[in-house]
Amino acid sequence: MERLLLTGGLGWPEGPAVLPDGRVCFVETFRSQVSVWDRSGGARRYAYTAGGPNSCVVGASGELYVCQNGGTVGPWRAQEMVAPSIQRVDAEGATAEVLVTAVDGIALNGPNDLVFGPDGSLYFTDPGTYRPDDPDPSYLFVLRPDGSGSLMAELSPPTFPNGIAVEPGGDVVWAESYTGMVRRMRVKDGSIEDIARLPGDHPVADGMAVSADGRIFVTTVNGGGIDVLEPGGSYDQFIELAPQPTNCVFDGDVLYATAAGALANTADATFDGQLWSVEVGTQGVTTWRGSIG
Repeated sequence: MERLLLTGGLGWPEGPAVLPDGRVCFVETFRSQVSVWDRSGGARRYAYTAGGPNSCVVGASGELYVCQNGGTVGPWRAQEMVAPSIQRVDAEGATAEVLVTAVDGIALNGPNDLVFGPDGSLYFTDPGTYRPDDPDPSYLFVLRPDGSGSLMAELSPPTFPNGIAVEPGGDVVWAESYTGMVRRMRVKDGSIEDIARLPGDHPVADGMAVSADGRIFVTTVNGGGIDVLEPGGSYDQFIELAPQPTNCVFDGDVLYATAAGALANTADATFDGQLWSVEVGTQGVTTWRGSIG
């Protein structure tokens, strides 16, 4: 399994996404921006978002949709704080506009990760700020192509739903940072089931991606790599990566993964983050696209 370090010096990178031309976008939360990487130019700013962008996904026309948590990573606060929202960045990266700050009458606490489903709906997690001792409510939301949205679930007690993905059959899966659980919602009836708890005493699950054969790849911030689960929850393998892996996305049989490189335990920004590519020998699930509003 070949692992390749693509670039370093990143400020808490998260939520990678592959643009139609093959460039890789990802957020740098500490820089309040979406960045882009390619082999010829390395990493550079793609769009300024203010606040604390947490993840991005590519829309049907090449635009990006961004989870904006408002401006936090642990005790760090952005120089320009903003309202938690879902933002949209135009295909040229020139502007970042606020799309929604509330869904179903519920103000967003701090959206974290997002993914399009087969029908063009945009699913996202909203766990708020990471505070295990004083947690915000934990929500799952959906935005439909017409711009309407609804609450899918409030998880109680709060579990900090973090990374989110869609399985080959269209069901939604997510990883929980407080519990170390990976869970599934059956979209036909809204039922929720446990898939598996990640290994270790206190696994802090973060991002995730799903392969075409249904396996679930989960980055664990305090685990140093990617845990791979079978669809039914049995453990498949561990892919060693880098300190504090944060999220991952498939592009064909290549898994692009971000790693923060340092724990989020200081009010000072750190710039030890990295972007990696891993040839995992399996294809990712179909990458669905959509446009909202």
